[in-house]
Amino acid sequence: QLRLVESGGGLVHPGGSLRLSCTASGVTLDSFDIGWFRRAPGKNLESVSCITKSSDDTFYGESVEGRFTISRDSAKNAVYLQMNSLKHEDTAVYFCAEGNFTSAVHMCLAGPLTKDNWGQGTQVTVSS
Repeated sequence: QLRLVESGGGLVHPGGSLRLSCTASGVTLDSFDIGWFRRAPGKNLESVSCITKSSDDTFYGESVEGRFTISRDSAKNAVYLQMNSLKHEDTAVYFCAEGNFTSAVHMCLAGPLTKDNWGQGTQVTVSS
């Protein structure tokens, strides 16, 4: 079974940067649409960013657009989320998920049950 693993989380000051990685073993992530989602304490799951299999379509949530960048590295079988200009409100557990959708926005806006597999998450804390 496909197992997604997130890494790269940590503690960072406001205005700082982090890069999250989503990797998998035994399967090629290029075969799946991949999304990043987050859950802040006391809040619902929020779609952060999604990328299609071919990487020709991406989507960003309004709260992160212009600050976060999603990308793939096929050679490393990874999907990254580069997070810049981090804010206190970006504090959350970040998850990657995979599935097959018609577009990046479709993946990001569809409910969590539409995703086939989820990672365990990585904590991002933005604090001064």
